[in-house]
Amino acid sequence: MKLPIKKYLLAGLLVWLPLAITIWVLHWLVGLLDSVFLGMMYGLDSVIPVGGVNPVAGLRDVPGLGVGLILLLLLLTGALVSNVAGRWLVRQWDRLFTQIPIVKSIYTSVKKVSDTLFSSNGNAFRKAVMLQYPRAGSWTIGFQTGSPSGEVAQHLDGEWMSVYVPTTPNPTSGFFLMVPRADVIELSMSVDEALTYVISMGAVAPDAPVAPKPLNPPA
Repeated sequence: MKLPIKKYLLAGLLVWLPLAITIWVLHWLVGLLDSVFLGMMYGLDSVIPVGGVNPVAGLRDVPGLGVGLILLLLLLTGALVSNVAGRWLVRQWDRLFTQIPIVKSIYTSVKKVSDTLFSSNGNAFRKAVMLQYPRAGSWTIGFQTGSPSGEVAQHLDGEWMSVYVPTTPNPTSGFFLMVPRADVIELSMSVDEALTYVISMGAVAPDAPVAPKPLNPPA
């Protein structure tokens, strides 16, 4: 009896590949954060006088400590800016960076994008849509990022939608489009499901929404 070796190898690859990539990404992220933490420790050593004792020097060899410290820093920062005094400090921080040449353009651009993407009351990447791209008759998946505004909106008649169309299989690059809202089909699938559909090149399709059963008419 001939064993389906190719079939078994492919099945084994499908099991281990996602796990291996996940571990590799996590290992890279932990290593990156640990390197930042070690850089801070070496910088602290350089400012401590000779013969002085660095109270945290023994923590250098603790794996993953950088991740924990970054998370702790984010939590403390979030708690700080949740009150009036913290928000005042953030405004002063923004005012300082917006006065520095070159830094101003970079900081302002990144802040606008991050505020748009991660704001809890924003609409960016909250809805998956389907639209014809790159030509009529060809459909693809996109994500609503908002609506055209400012000078751009003055040149557009009617109701329009701003859409980000990701590339496959790398969704971090893509195309920004402004299309008539009437030409866009809003999907009921979640953003995670749509992103999985794009990354898998259509191989992993989300389940279709189940239509409610009609009620039996009274006799």
